Amino acid sequence: MPKCGPVIGRDGEIREVADTLLSTGASARTLLLVGRAGTGKTAVLEQARRTVVGEGARVLRLRCHHGANAPGAAALAEGVHQVLTKVHDRWSPARTGAVRRTRLRNSGRGGELTLLSTLGEVIADAARHLPFALVVDDVERMPSPTASALGLLLRVFRPAGVPMVLAGRPAQPGDGGVRQLTAAADRLLELPPLRPADVEALVVRRLGRPVEPALVTAVVRALGPMAGTPEAVLSVLDSMAERGDFLELDGHVCLTEPEEALRLTTDVARLSRLCWPAGPPDATALDAAAAVARNLEHAEIRLDDLHRLKPGGPRRSGLVDRTLTPLVADGILSVDEDRRVAFAVPALAAALRALPTRHAVSSLHALITRSLTDRLGPETAGGGCPRLADHVAAAGAELDDALAVDVLLAAARTDARSDWSRSVRAYSCALRRLPPHDRRTPGVLRESAELSLRHADHPGALALGEPLFACLAAPSAEQDREGLEHLAEVPDGEWVEHLAEAPHPKDLEHVAEVWALAALHEHRLPPCGLDAGPQGRAAVEHAPAVAGFAALVGPYGLGPVTPRPGAVAPRGPAAAGPRPGSGPLPSAAELRLLAGAAGSRAGLSDVLPPGADGVRTLDRLRNATAHADLAGALASLLGDRYPGAGNSTAALYHAMVRAYLQGDWDRALASARRIEARARTRGIAAGPAQAARALAADIHCARGELGHARAWLELVPAAVTHPLVAWARLGVRYWSGQVEEAMEAALDEVRRARRSGLLSGIEKVLVRYLSFALLEAVPQAMGRALDELEALDEEVGSPMTREAVLLGRGVVRRDVDSALAALRAVRRRGDAYLELLCHLGLAEIGDDSERWLAEATRGAQALGIGRATRTSLGHMTRRRTLVLPRVRPARHELSEEDIELTTMVSRGATNRQIAARLVWSEKTVERRLTRLFQRTGCRSRVELAAAWLDGSLARRDLVPDGVRGAAGASFPASGPGTPSSRR
Repeated sequence: MPKCGPVIGRDGEIREVADTLLSTGASARTLLLVGRAGTGKTAVLEQARRTVVGEGARVLRLRCHHGANAPGAAALAEGVHQVLTKVHDRWSPARTGAVRRTRLRNSGRGGELTLLSTLGEVIADAARHLPFALVVDDVERMPSPTASALGLLLRVFRPAGVPMVLAGRPAQPGDGGVRQLTAAADRLLELPPLRPADVEALVVRRLGRPVEPALVTAVVRALGPMAGTPEAVLSVLDSMAERGDFLELDGHVCLTEPEEALRLTTDVARLSRLCWPAGPPDATALDAAAAVARNLEHAEIRLDDLHRLKPGGPRRSGLVDRTLTPLVADGILSVDEDRRVAFAVPALAAALRALPTRHAVSSLHALITRSLTDRLGPETAGGGCPRLADHVAAAGAELDDALAVDVLLAAARTDARSDWSRSVRAYSCALRRLPPHDRRTPGVLRESAELSLRHADHPGALALGEPLFACLAAPSAEQDREGLEHLAEVPDGEWVEHLAEAPHPKDLEHVAEVWALAALHEHRLPPCGLDAGPQGRAAVEHAPAVAGFAALVGPYGLGPVTPRPGAVAPRGPAAAGPRPGSGPLPSAAELRLLAGAAGSRAGLSDVLPPGADGVRTLDRLRNATAHADLAGALASLLGDRYPGAGNSTAALYHAMVRAYLQGDWDRALASARRIEARARTRGIAAGPAQAARALAADIHCARGELGHARAWLELVPAAVTHPLVAWARLGVRYWSGQVEEAMEAALDEVRRARRSGLLSGIEKVLVRYLSFALLEAVPQAMGRALDELEALDEEVGSPMTREAVLLGRGVVRRDVDSALAALRAVRRRGDAYLELLCHLGLAEIGDDSERWLAEATRGAQALGIGRATRTSLGHMTRRRTLVLPRVRPARHELSEEDIELTTMVSRGATNRQIAARLVWSEKTVERRLTRLFQRTGCRSRVELAAAWLDGSLARRDLVPDGVRGAAGASFPASGPGTPSSRR
């Protein structure tokens, strides 16, 4: 991992320290630089020293922390003696001799003042002959007598003309020596926390690559009040690097770890120095702190909980007095107005949890639970104190299941409205303790599923899969026997009430539907069919609607498409149309409409809402399906009934699609990286989002970053057949020089999508195919593409197919009215990239070419592909032979400096050698290389050298004409295998 260079965010402090070191003569001053551990005092001091030394000043370091002499004036004299040995002139022996004689003559306690007076005179005399400044670091480690002697020297016997800078932590109570130094200094300079922008710059510099904003946000949240402490930030980054929590996508570093798992280093010495201001804790105190961190991991603890414990428990053992109180005094623990105990720095708590401890953690939570249940009873305690559910979960096997379930269910039902997330946790814990055949299990599953669905908690609903399938697999006879045994124990007259509580078959069916919907939101594949194992067969047998949810996998790009003869999803028993007000779950007919929206109009009339509302709904559905946007499709279909996508993977992808259509491609790429990182994050059940990968690949392809585009497409399995994936593959293959393969593969994927019933989105593939056929001047292919578009529009009849047909007629038949109609329709719908294509077409066939050229240029610049498009527009104005200009995007020709940098990299030069040759700093070399990697799509120096040597950069129009490569040959702007050379 690269080390940090100059100090970030401390320019003002470094300047002030440097000015102090340069203030020799009559203006000499004394500065005390203070800051908490890890704030960068030593780094600031060292950077300022380097700065003034570079200007010709002389800076000496005074060390008097350790030595053979006793602390006090003698130790200070020893440090001064070492300083004087570095000031070489003809009077040096006399000065050192004077110090030695004074120490020998005044070795008693009363001779300290004489010794300090001599030290002041000798230092001042040395500075008059050879000016210098003194620095003293880590003054808090200086013994108190030595610090007192230094403070007395500065106040009474200050050496004239000698500036001095001292650095250390703020004075602690009882530290009289540091307090004297504070009083003796002319100026007290305190290092403030880093600003958020400086924290981000520090993270970028340490990792050596651009980072996702979400990573910086996670680090800042994990550090809390220590977020502005540089060493704390670096400690978290080092810990993440050791555990492999980073993922690099598009040259950006992403986080693949849940935010709550970020921790400081587990090196005890470094952790103690960073977080314990009063001094490092002993082994016993550190062990107790680790136990407290584990106790606070899963449950909220208040001081009242500990005070209620019986005598002889943890309170009498000193948990409060000997463990919590010192941690609170050190600022490590905080206690709010409700007496809740919490760690001020979450990353410290996570680091302490990783340390071993001899204390039993679950027993304390069991004691806290019993302190209430013994007095109030389980149900009363759970209902009156819902937070008790977290203690039950943390207690584990310390509590028996019967007691735990009663407390958990009472707490969950009480907390469902006030704190639904804690209620979901309580339900989940109760389900882990309830056996599948328990008569209460279906009802608990139903309550938990309803709560998760109501609050769009799709990860929570997805977690119900294991207990749901276990309940579905439980023998019905065993459930019946359990119910009869339970009813035999019920007193007479209460049978009706208990029969009303008996599980209903619809409960499990409803839960299965909620789970299937959550699986889709998290881009998982709900099991369905006979080949899906016993769980899938049980789900389909008890909840036939699960098959309807599974039919959405292919249309929304979540996995392979199962070929079927029809273009519409299989009909279910309900075909009377959507049920208005039927709740947040789509009905069987609505599921058919969701799946059928990807196909033709045939067979959808019976599930469409009547009148114009149905047409608008279908149009919105087709637009969402073309981009594999499940959340957008559900919102269009369900309207106010849709509970929302929450924080699911589908919600992230919905935001990505909106950003893409609006032309905010940087934000769209950031969403793609978040989706991919989340798919690889431990602890979050999220599957791959193939559509997000395809969309990210196409954005990079449009910008000319083919390396990144290919990297994204390699993540998409070859078995995935979706028009959006085919569209991206066509673009990447074509602009990589694989013209014939790209065109043939695109037609093959279109045919496969048609056989699978996926028609929505094919128009995007055909429009791209048409544009490439025009570039290659293949009239037969152009005619075939237009015929395919017209046939598709006849079969589908969506706004996107109509726009594609109008655009195709405009550019092929030179029909300006059709092209203008396509542009108006695209603007109403909102699609920045297709609008750019309309502008380019009108620039070729329209009467007002200059206007459309200007519009195309502005649009291309907004999307990040301006320069290459301007080059293409120049070709149009010169040749006027192509209807559609090249949509190959952003490829900025490399500058002369970039060419020279690339040449030196290809020859194996190091950063230091490059810096010396180009008269740059090594930091500038690293920055220019990072930018060069981003522009060329290369991920390493090896890839960059290979692309330069084999002519790939030249074939991609990144190298100006006439530039000679390393082999001595002049590379043309377009190689023989590229599309441009074939024109």
